[in-house]
Amino acid sequence: MDSSPLLALPVVLAIETGAGDATRRTTLSRDEAAELAGHIAADLQTLVPAATEARLAVAGALFDAVELLRPGFPVWATLDELARRVPRGHLENVVAFGTHEGRMPAQPLEPEAAYADGPMRLLPITLLAPEPLATTLAEQLELDLVGRGEAGQRTADWLNRTLGVPLEHVRYLSRNDLLALTCVQYEHVNLAPLWSLLETALLTPYREEATLSARGLPLRYAEGAVQVQSPAQWLAESHDTDRAHAFAGIVFELRQYAALLEAHALPLRLAPAEGVMAQANDGYLLETFGEADAAYEPPLLVAHEAPGLGVVAVTAAQRGDGGRARVLAHGYPLQPRALGALVSALAEQFNIATDLHALGRIQLDADGRLGAPDTPLH
Repeated sequence: MDSSPLLALPVVLAIETGAGDATRRTTLSRDEAAELAGHIAADLQTLVPAATEARLAVAGALFDAVELLRPGFPVWATLDELARRVPRGHLENVVAFGTHEGRMPAQPLEPEAAYADGPMRLLPITLLAPEPLATTLAEQLELDLVGRGEAGQRTADWLNRTLGVPLEHVRYLSRNDLLALTCVQYEHVNLAPLWSLLETALLTPYREEATLSARGLPLRYAEGAVQVQSPAQWLAESHDTDRAHAFAGIVFELRQYAALLEAHALPLRLAPAEGVMAQANDGYLLETFGEADAAYEPPLLVAHEAPGLGVVAVTAAQRGDGGRARVLAHGYPLQPRALGALVSALAEQFNIATDLHALGRIQLDADGRLGAPDTPLH
């Protein structure tokens, strides 16, 4: 028996439903997963005959692309690990993992409910093969699946019955095919800069990558996280004539990036700046410029608001002689649920009440920077 190390070749079965027909099922039972694995094995034997010489491992779970395309590819890594534990030659070299008492055998194989409504569901597959078979098989998968990777009729019919919804397409893709498809989707919605960061994090995580968003916000991937310039700093360097509108636009874009980075499990941080303490918490970013000064009035919290976006920033500031405002911190809620936590964090940090003064606008100072009102708020 060949005892050389087995190399993993990641594949996915892409299942597309019609509009409004998203399946409610996210996992298959052990028996269902085993039955589907048999159909998949037959398909691959037809599409890529050399695949019969490899160990086929199937996860009976349906994911969104954002769940599969995460640093380290944890879903495939878990499937690979489970498959390697099964003795070679066991179960005719086909192994499937499904639910037992409602649970998958490992947490990374549990799809997240937050991403379960998409029209394309992805079922992970791994082929484990020794070199040089793996090298030859990898080339064949890349060449053959993208061009003629449609699943067989028996597989499609089985999925249709089991999932209980009409299916438009059922096809096999290599992981590289999935990466390319996702890249095109992000480029189509003007998020190509985001993809450049994700691609680096996924394929060459040891590298750094710098880019600008479509609106010109600097971002950098380094050491497993994405660093973004502070929106207030971006505004200070901006030459837009309508600065409040520009600031609202940059926060809107940042929220798009933050949501997708969170979905891909890539942390978002504020880029370090001299003299500024930067924090990143669940759903918000916070930068602090200094402590409260006893020579000024007690700090208060003001909410900068923009039409359609709600609160785009919260500023902690003090008023001093002549009503001049002294900014202590800016916080940016990147999702609605984070506003309360941000306000609480600022109130605790400056030992003040959680009263939030809604401005109904974005407050800029005389230099066009993000600021706070000079007049008393009631």
